[in-house]
Parts: sequence; structure tokens; C-alpha cells
Amino acid sequence: MRQFIYPAIFYFDEDETKVYFPDLDISTSGDNYDEAFLFAKELLKVYFMYVITNEFDFNFPSNYADVEKKCGEKEKAMLIDTFVSDADLKEFKKKGKK
Repeated sequence: MRQFIYPAIFYFDEDETKVYFPDLDISTSGDNYDEAFLFAKELLKVYFMYVITNEFDFNFPSNYADVEKKCGEKEKAMLIDTFVSDADLKEFKKKGKK
């Protein structure tokens, strides 16, 4: 099992909460913080299943403090983690062949 931990920036506005992973240049959003947090975890997992399956290179995570310093008034940096198991990868590959 592999664990990945990356800083993400949460952008809060009235209609939704957006999440951006600056090191990976990927983003998602949700109607509220809880939904955005869960979608961010799932996005990170799918991203790394794709990267591992295709043997792509990827950026290592930035220092959390550096990302936090860049946040504006309506933004918050958080560390998001995910786990990718061999079973996850096997299922991901199986779905990709359909």
C-alpha cells in the first residue's frame, strides 16, 4: 500500500468550495467544505492510480508552510492524504480495459 500526502488550497465562496493541488495542477469542488474535502481525497487517489498504472512521473509535494503562505483571505491550505493499494490498482486496470 502506498500513501500520498499533498498540500491543497481550499477556496471558499458563497456557492461552492474549490480545491486545488498546486503541485499536481488538478482541482475539484463541492457544494460545501465536507463535500469538497471528500472529492479532493478521491481525486488524489484516482490521480495516483492513473499515474502508477501508466508509469508516469509526478511532482513531489511542496512544503506545506510554503503553500500556506500563499493563501489569500478566503483560502486555506490543508494536507490531503490518500492510500493506493494493489487491489485498488488491479480494479482500476480492470475498469480501464472495458
